[in-house]
Amino acid sequence: MTAASPDLLTGLVGNAQADGITGFVAAAVVTDANRVLLVRRRPDDYMGGLWEVPSGKVEDGETILEALHRETTEETGLIIDTVNGYIGHFDYANSRGGITRQFNFAVTVKNTEPVVLTEHDAHQWARPTDLPPVSDAVRELITR
Repeated sequence: MTAASPDLLTGLVGNAQADGITGFVAAAVVTDANRVLLVRRRPDDYMGGLWEVPSGKVEDGETILEALHRETTEETGLIIDTVNGYIGHFDYANSRGGITRQFNFAVTVKNTEPVVLTEHDAHQWARPTDLPPVSDAVRELITR
């Protein structure tokens, strides 16, 4: 795990742009008592029914860390207390046919409950050894 310094964040964006990627997502790997918070995409959404970590688009004029805080709160109602470090990225095909890079950060939150969902239809605290249907990339992220 690497600290999320401003230089690191600038480098992440620069590397992604050099790879031709223009869509960025910030994701929070929220853990509590050896469990990770997962949220399930609504059935009618892109990749519906798939479980994922809370994440969302980095908006124009927003830093990756600003998006991480905003999206975590918007999607779960939880407030990030500490960003413990950068834990890697993965790329995926988005709903518009492009490629999005998801930047993942280990975080702790002020309180783990209540989880208030706005964009997903369920949540669970899962053990890395007993995950619901997640993408291969999310499985690798959680179990490394």
